[in-house]
Amino acid sequence: MRVGVLILPEHRWPAAVAKWRRAEALGFDHAWTYDHIAWRELRDSPWFASIPTLTAAAVATTTIRLGTLVASPNFRHPVPFARELVSLDDIAGGRLTLGIGSGGQGWDTTMLGQKSWSLAERTERFAEFVDLLDRLLRHPETTFSGRYWIANEARTYPGCLQEPRIPFAIAATGSRSMRVAAKHAAVWVTNGDRSHTGPPLGPEQGAVVVARQLALFEEICETEGRDPATVHRLVLTGPRLDAGLQTAEAFDEVKEAYAAVGVTDLVVPWPRPNEPYAGDESILEHITG
Repeated sequence: MRVGVLILPEHRWPAAVAKWRRAEALGFDHAWTYDHIAWRELRDSPWFASIPTLTAAAVATTTIRLGTLVASPNFRHPVPFARELVSLDDIAGGRLTLGIGSGGQGWDTTMLGQKSWSLAERTERFAEFVDLLDRLLRHPETTFSGRYWIANEARTYPGCLQEPRIPFAIAATGSRSMRVAAKHAAVWVTNGDRSHTGPPLGPEQGAVVVARQLALFEEICETEGRDPATVHRLVLTGPRLDAGLQTAEAFDEVKEAYAAVGVTDLVVPWPRPNEPYAGDESILEHITG
């Protein structure tokens, strides 16, 4: 199983760069950051934009894969976003993975003045967003007229460094979003049951949830003509799924539980002094040891 780390974009760069470089030095397979305008209880705390953060991380590292977990259509248009991604992939030397999802109903939706979308509309927007982004990143010239987005002779020269485009890691826990993942994803992503509001589930309960989601995703892949074995399966721990950062034994239990149900990649949050994700950074050496 590959293991990655999620680094919140909350520190000024002189402090943040040390975390990205240490993630690479420790041997993490990939490192990620959230893509939000504001996030949960840290809304009134320092918070930096994901694309500039990942661009700086790409310059500060050489081998580790980098990405968003996850970007969404809530405050982005595919055309300018594609330009940013092409540029970032070039700077990163082809080490970028785009984590993308349908988004939620929080501040990312309302801060720009629009009303929160229904689940149905959010899913429809997501499907169209991914479809257009896929076209923009595969082709240097794109014209598209959809229900929610339009691209009029959009250009993305010189294109992605990775071919045929930057790989998508698509967060999908419902059947409609899973169909999008079956069509476009190199990596399927889950962070657990989106309806769960209690404390993070432990490894045994969490693995049951993920196994059920994975079975549905594999069924949808087969229906869509996609071999599910060609898609990696990533679990993002955090608010819904306990990462096991309390002790080395707790982490090993988490890793073994998800590996047993077919997960190929596990992402844990970088421990913070306080919640969310409170923990001791020394656990990172065990995780990658």
